[in-house]
Amino acid sequence: MATTQEQDHQETGFFGQPRGLANLFSVELWERFSFYGMQGIVLLYMYFEVSDGGLGIDQTVAAGIVGAYGGSVYLFSILGGWVADRLFGSERTMFGSAVLIMLGHLSLALVPAVAGLATGLICIALGSGGLKATITNLVGSLYEEGDTRRDAGFSIFYMGINIGGLIGPLLTGITQQRWGFHLGFGLAAVGMALGLLQYTLARRSLPEAVHHVPDPLPRSQYTRYALIAVAALVVIVVAVVTGLLDAGNLGNVVVAAIVVAALALFVFLLTSKDVQGDERSRVLAFIPMFVGSVAFWALFQQQFTVITIYSDTRLDRDFSGLPLLDDWTMPIPWVQSFNPFFIIVLAPLFAALWTRLGDRQPVTPVKFAVGIALMGAAFLIFLPMAGTEAVPVLWVALIMLVATMGELMLSPVGLSLSTKLAPKAYPVLMVALFYLSLALGTALSGTLAGFYREENEGMYFGSLGAVTIGIGLVLLALSPWITRMMRGVR
Repeated sequence: MATTQEQDHQETGFFGQPRGLANLFSVELWERFSFYGMQGIVLLYMYFEVSDGGLGIDQTVAAGIVGAYGGSVYLFSILGGWVADRLFGSERTMFGSAVLIMLGHLSLALVPAVAGLATGLICIALGSGGLKATITNLVGSLYEEGDTRRDAGFSIFYMGINIGGLIGPLLTGITQQRWGFHLGFGLAAVGMALGLLQYTLARRSLPEAVHHVPDPLPRSQYTRYALIAVAALVVIVVAVVTGLLDAGNLGNVVVAAIVVAALALFVFLLTSKDVQGDERSRVLAFIPMFVGSVAFWALFQQQFTVITIYSDTRLDRDFSGLPLLDDWTMPIPWVQSFNPFFIIVLAPLFAALWTRLGDRQPVTPVKFAVGIALMGAAFLIFLPMAGTEAVPVLWVALIMLVATMGELMLSPVGLSLSTKLAPKAYPVLMVALFYLSLALGTALSGTLAGFYREENEGMYFGSLGAVTIGIGLVLLALSPWITRMMRGVR
């Protein structure tokens, strides 16, 4: 008789996928609702004047904070991966992380001024890092090695992320516009609470293996690691108190920290006695993919920095002249819903395409290269509108359509790839490496935003777009070598 886990692998009731995917799909939908709902308004909250309900922070500094915060989310995925692998296992780490995210949203909603902002962003960054590293591994655990449904399953999972990403900015944006920032943050907290409730009710649908700790930390080492954590916290506090770390340089500090973390993690995996032969070759193959992923996200994540500012200052969001829309101006965060809308429309098509092609589909390095080039092309589409006084909203929709096609070539495939290339001894840490590429790109999106000005937007978008297309072409040229180094993984 088949075991419960084997039955789950064979089950095809959720769009032809294992039944556990439905539960993870739903909890990630609500988590993304809260995350993107909050992120849709947090930059505006920082740089809007106090008279408009904001904090009055300098716009460039605020964009840097958003980039640093976004990068920290993915940086903390390393910590989440370590906790999952060595202390609590993927499932319990994911659940605890979700609770921390909800507490962060409550802090933004209920605690006023900078104290609430700092507390909320720290809690959400820590919680989201833990959730991101573990929930991807949980999805991967639903599939046996060689299961051709894996890429399609990740694409469906990615669609759940973007349903939450679609409705989050729409609802928090209109709530913020009509009733203020704190009610918008409160709505995000409610979304996370719904996700936790749903997950709790269906928690047993996952394979038994995800409840185990792959590499338990010996109790004799607990004190050592506790002292390391306390020392790290003391260093951060001292840096803040002495002025070495402040809002102005936070973005650059986070970029440097992520670079060091990525290098350390690559060195660890490549020198570990538990990573040998084909597994070591696969880690090496991931290095150029990592670099390409950083370039992609450095542009894509500017939807939360430069494109948010662009939407505030350059878009014609006044629809009052249209029937039934008298005196109505589209909320700024609604622009951030273009991307998830296109994901929802296109993700099933991409999933069906990869499933239909099977072994004939392009190898992952080629998908990455095309995705990166499309992201660069999206930035070039800004150029015809440089100097235009009021840019049509649909022009940004076109830009996000091209960027979304690039995302579907890279992001869900990258998540899937990280589970396929992962050494057996460190399954979550390999996923954390993929998120580190996202972390570095996200942090760079905030740093790059400091160079954006309306008067230089042609040079800004043109140069970044051209460089990114070039990186995509280099990765395409390297794809045969990368494929060989992946040792049988496509």
